[in-house]
Amino acid sequence: MNLSEAVRLRILQLCEQNHITINGLAMLSGISQSTVNSIIDGTSKNPTLLTILRICLGLQIELKDFFDDEVFFDLDDE
Repeated sequence: MNLSEAVRLRILQLCEQNHITINGLAMLSGISQSTVNSIIDGTSKNPTLLTILRICLGLQIELKDFFDDEVFFDLDDE
């Protein structure tokens, strides 16, 4: 799995855990729905760290907690 796939899976996982939609996540994070959609549908191959930080702030978690998940173990360097 590459990094963009892992980020996508982690976002979906966090939305499910928090019982929110992708639209809800975008609203909480203060980022556009299209930005979140492009990460989720794979259009965005390299989401910025700032975008991920905004998602974390919207979810009220720390950046380290976002990346502290098994989806980020053994990533391909593609």
